[in-house]
Amino acid sequence: ISLLGKEYGKADARWLYFDPTIVSLEILTVVLDGSLALVLIYAIVKEKYYRHFIQITLCVCELYGGWMTFFPDWLMGSPNLNTDSWLYFGVYLVFFNSVWVLIPGLLLCQSWVELKKMYCKGTSSGKKFQ
Repeated sequence: ISLLGKEYGKADARWLYFDPTIVSLEILTVVLDGSLALVLIYAIVKEKYYRHFIQITLCVCELYGGWMTFFPDWLMGSPNLNTDSWLYFGVYLVFFNSVWVLIPGLLLCQSWVELKKMYCKGTSSGKKFQ
């Protein structure tokens, strides 16, 4: 795993010198998002009513983490990001990190559709949500 971190560090130098912002976000991701992921797995398997609340929360946390990882560096002109190499920029930074946007985005859409179905089902049966 450390070799992967060193390799990714060629694309994003902040991973090589343990940037405090990156380390803080990763600690939060491992502790909070990891815990939420375990709760989400349980909620999906056991079909719990709070599944979509946890899923939305986890997705928003992941999208926020991605935003806070990259946007401050972009505002400064990307001094820590290797944008000269197509491999490091295109594959490592854009492709691999887009997975962390695409999957939460799709799961947010899934939750939106499911919550809409539940709402429509509840209102058609005469129940009012307040």
